[in-house]
Amino acid sequence: MFTLDADLPERLAPLAWLIGRWEGVGVVGYPTIESVNFGQEVECSHDGRGFLEWRSHTWLLDQETGEKVRPLATELGFWRPSEDGTEVELLLTHPTGILEMYFGPIRPAKLELRTDSVVRSPSAKEYNAATRMYGLVESQLMWVMDMAAVGQPLQSHVSATLQRVG
Repeated sequence: MFTLDADLPERLAPLAWLIGRWEGVGVVGYPTIESVNFGQEVECSHDGRGFLEWRSHTWLLDQETGEKVRPLATELGFWRPSEDGTEVELLLTHPTGILEMYFGPIRPAKLELRTDSVVRSPSAKEYNAATRMYGLVESQLMWVMDMAAVGQPLQSHVSATLQRVG
């Protein structure tokens, strides 16, 4: 059972359910890539200030054995709730040369976000927009992402179900 940290700023209380270390599996696919299973580890933490720190690492899983094959995606970022706790920004950076700023309303144990801006380095792939939804369902962190990239319209790209660990 998750308990609130006494040092947690009040403005972070609506996002407290994200805090912790999570592990699980998901599926990634897109018209330009074959669908595959992946493993994921997320750590969401705070240091007493008014934001959460987000670190996510994914890796390709062998489709038969489920063993780790190689790293896939890494994202680092921050969840920044509004002063009144009704909206949140998610700022993410990726080693592939992409920076994203998501925005959306805070609801109990559910976040529906859309990109407000995407910045790409000159060497990054074409990536234009995305939506993400995060939810706490029966103590599991479930999330999905739709993406518009490489000439494709906004459509399903990735989903995962994670369990709190530690």
